[in-house]
Amino acid sequence: MNSFGRLFRVSVFGESHGEGVGVVIDGCPAGLPLTQNDFLADLERRKGGMQKGATPRKEDDIPQLKSGIFNGKTTGFPIMIFFENKNVRSQDYEKQRSIPRPGHADWVAHQKFGGYEDYRGSGHFSARLTVGLVAAGVIAKKLMPELNIEAKLIEAGGERDIEKGIQKAIEAKDSVGGIVECRVQNSPVGLGEPYFDSVESVLSHILFSIPAVRGVEFGTGFAAARMFGSEHNDAIVDMSGKTRTNHAGGIVGGITNGNEILFRVAFKPTSSTPKTQHSLNWDSGKTEDFSVKGRHDLCVALRAPVIVEAATAITLADFMLCAQKISPVLNCE
Repeated sequence: MNSFGRLFRVSVFGESHGEGVGVVIDGCPAGLPLTQNDFLADLERRKGGMQKGATPRKEDDIPQLKSGIFNGKTTGFPIMIFFENKNVRSQDYEKQRSIPRPGHADWVAHQKFGGYEDYRGSGHFSARLTVGLVAAGVIAKKLMPELNIEAKLIEAGGERDIEKGIQKAIEAKDSVGGIVECRVQNSPVGLGEPYFDSVESVLSHILFSIPAVRGVEFGTGFAAARMFGSEHNDAIVDMSGKTRTNHAGGIVGGITNGNEILFRVAFKPTSSTPKTQHSLNWDSGKTEDFSVKGRHDLCVALRAPVIVEAATAITLADFMLCAQKISPVLNCE
């Protein structure tokens, strides 16, 4: 439920306004050099703060390495990383408790957990928990230095000009969605375990666990439905498996073919929008106008690229360990 992976196994915990959030990584090989400083660059990319269109909530996000590391090297036992929650304003959520936000998990969480869910800051449905994914992704990337994983926001609010898309949200006093594109260079041939553990299947599994994700497409994606087969086919040009085109996005039959892995992730507009809406008040049983208060992203996709990278790295590290392309004990001296 709250864990992902077979050999490189990641479990997240915590709530947005609880004491903290974190991650446990099991299956990381022994001997990997790892310090607090290794995490800081990617954690900084995930933050909101002063970024235009992102939540003004600021957390230090200093990773507290609680276990699995000794003398600056991984021990081979589970690694636990904890992040304190310091900058919370839970009163914002007390005021709107009676009206579950349309498009958010408020209603279904209340029904599923019988009212025992932690609703402050969306509880464990909050994107706050992605800080643990990013931390796990840092470790996964270090295990695969030969791979280059890079994601970027290519569209916001329907605009290729990101600044223009964010300005649309600001002027409308509303939220907008976005599209993140991810590319992986130097992945080996042969990763993937059909039938149900194809690379697309497993990657999509973790990507859809990122809050606000609404769609994933690989290579040409949905545009392939409008192409001829001869047009979509990627002709192989040499014995390394290099192809003339890459409509498949580097994955054929659920298995990596050595070409660039390419996929895009669609993020919906943030449910928590300052614009006045009309929805159910579950105390009165009637619908009424309301506006969401508090600190929220106008475009959650702004901070998503590093999260998509982390999810990709976690997935590929697991595949690499299963394929015995990463040793269980690393010689990093």
